[in-house]
Amino acid sequence: MKKLMLTGFEPFLSFTVNPTMKIVEELDGQQIGGYQIVGKILSVDFKQTGDQLVELLDKEQPDALISLGLAGGRYKITPERIALNFNDVVATNTDNSGNAPIDEPIVEGGPAGYLSTLPYRNMINRLLESGYPSEISNSAGTYLCNHTMYKGLHYFAEKGMNVPSGFIHIPASHELAIQHGRIPSWGHQDLLESIKICIEVLGEE
Repeated sequence: MKKLMLTGFEPFLSFTVNPTMKIVEELDGQQIGGYQIVGKILSVDFKQTGDQLVELLDKEQPDALISLGLAGGRYKITPERIALNFNDVVATNTDNSGNAPIDEPIVEGGPAGYLSTLPYRNMINRLLESGYPSEISNSAGTYLCNHTMYKGLHYFAEKGMNVPSGFIHIPASHELAIQHGRIPSWGHQDLLESIKICIEVLGEE
């Protein structure tokens, strides 16, 4: 059976709950869309996260990679179209270790950007058909979500491997939104089902 690596992130900054972590932990070991799911949780650290991902890819050699990230404030499932070769945060928005890079390349001399190789349009269409709001996102930001997407795509590009890889942002869970009080949210089961649908679509390609 083919192997899909599914990654999420630990809690970060003011988000004391990260729904991607719960989804990845729940789907780890399941079989969906012809894939055996290998779930992994990444740190939120510009100096460590990319290396963690590369080490996991070397070890697991997956047939596909989907990384999940929290987009607190978005109200749709949003697959990302492109990852840019930049780490960039404002001074008050650091990672969990206090790093705050400005205009820093993720890979020195690497391409300016990579396009997702996931079937994101088909994923969006299936989500909409299933009643889940979804649309393409043309900016993964320049925080750890973009960093992780870029590192995954760069890994496969450098090795000349035709492995589907990309990133999907999800809204906050109800649990997290209650803590914040002012962000839209989805129930955990809906978030979970939407990611299952995306994996099933990938399995059909």
